Amino acid sequence: MGCSPNCGLITVATIGAVLAVLGAILIPVGNHFIDKTVEKEVVIENGTIAYQNWVLPGSPIYREFWVFDVQNPEDVMQNGSAPIFKQKGPYTYRMRYIPKQNITEHKDATLSYLQPNIFIFQPDMSAGPENDTFTTVNLAVVTAPVLYKNGFMQFLMDIWMRSAKSKLLQTRTVKEILWGYEDPFLKKIPIIKIDKVVGIFYPVSMISEGKINFRGCDLKESICAAIRNTSVKFRKNLKYWTSYCNMVNGTDGTAFHPFVKKSEQLYFFSSDICRSIYGFFDRDLTVKDIPLYRFSIPPSAFASAFTNPDNICFCTERVVSRNCTTSGVLDVSSCKQGRKPVYISLPHFLHGSQRIFQFVKGMEPNVEEHTTFLDVEPITGFTLAFSKRLQVNLLVQNNPKITALKNIKHRFYFPVLWLNETAIITDEKAEFFRSKVTNKIKLLNLLQLTLMIVGSVMFLGFLFAFFMCKGKSRK
Repeated sequence: MGCSPNCGLITVATIGAVLAVLGAILIPVGNHFIDKTVEKEVVIENGTIAYQNWVLPGSPIYREFWVFDVQNPEDVMQNGSAPIFKQKGPYTYRMRYIPKQNITEHKDATLSYLQPNIFIFQPDMSAGPENDTFTTVNLAVVTAPVLYKNGFMQFLMDIWMRSAKSKLLQTRTVKEILWGYEDPFLKKIPIIKIDKVVGIFYPVSMISEGKINFRGCDLKESICAAIRNTSVKFRKNLKYWTSYCNMVNGTDGTAFHPFVKKSEQLYFFSSDICRSIYGFFDRDLTVKDIPLYRFSIPPSAFASAFTNPDNICFCTERVVSRNCTTSGVLDVSSCKQGRKPVYISLPHFLHGSQRIFQFVKGMEPNVEEHTTFLDVEPITGFTLAFSKRLQVNLLVQNNPKITALKNIKHRFYFPVLWLNETAIITDEKAEFFRSKVTNKIKLLNLLQLTLMIVGSVMFLGFLFAFFMCKGKSRK
């Protein structure tokens, strides 16, 4: 016995309903499948995507340096005038592009490793050669009196400085100021143990040691990748600050927990500033067809304790900071060998207190150019692009016992250079990531949506046709 037209319409409508329900069911089932797959792949374990990217990052890392050249050196040294700066750069180096070595798995669910530190100058990405010269602060002249406060010692230092003809300012090449040079004044000191070489990033360790947890953590709280690097000696707490500021929070910034939300505050540890810091969601963007969340460092991270009370334990002294009311600079002298007067800020003192700009001229802070950010893929939590921007400053202040420093009228932060450490996922790695993650999720979402739309249209369309036919048959 054949089926009537009405029977056929009901059958097709039923099939449509089943397809729509199947599409709806695929949403939680598909999401569960995605969750399990991602949770497996983000663990730092041999064979996972995270492990491959951890051993050799999928992004070439570059450090661009802009150095500040003093335009009025004689006026600064003779009259104590505010220095007028003009930045030169970038001078670009490629770094950390060699795989980690001596990777060893331990019983406490950690991996130890050695990381080669290599800086290769990139002439085609630079404004000039490494031997370009500029006028900047004399590192040894400013630092030595801070390290050795004894009156008699400072008397001797002044003699050695004048003998070496060392002044407040000096002219050096980019290569010297970055990686080190033998200082004339230090060479005069008849003490063998004193290192005669100084430089912003001297000494450069060719190999750094690291350790990482790779399993046994709560993926909702943090990815199994909380790196303890050389600067913290594998400790969970630092010794540079007070109270909770000494806590090592977050990851190393290369990855976070999966399923990142826009409402989150992402923490990561930075050895450059000897502390953990955080980023807030800034905006959505797409990089190489991969949707990302941009998290940027907010002004509150470098704000004064007066503006942000949570920063009170990063204020280690009261005089220079004006009772912890100065924003925009971080005193990192406690984590620099011998308590050198080094202060870190964002480039051009972005978000800094207005008083900082009273004694330095030529600063042009720009939020878009000088903000640090990380572009995070929200499903896996991997950082696929980033830009770390920091400025290195030395505290310069009057010292009547030192001839080179006696004309200084005001204590101020002297900007030496700022850096932009950047990386973006390569085309090859982006294609691999899309094939393993993005495309599969897109396909699953498309299948869900197609089943629901086709099923709903079939169900409603043929159900409508059934009632129309039924109405005609009654007539």
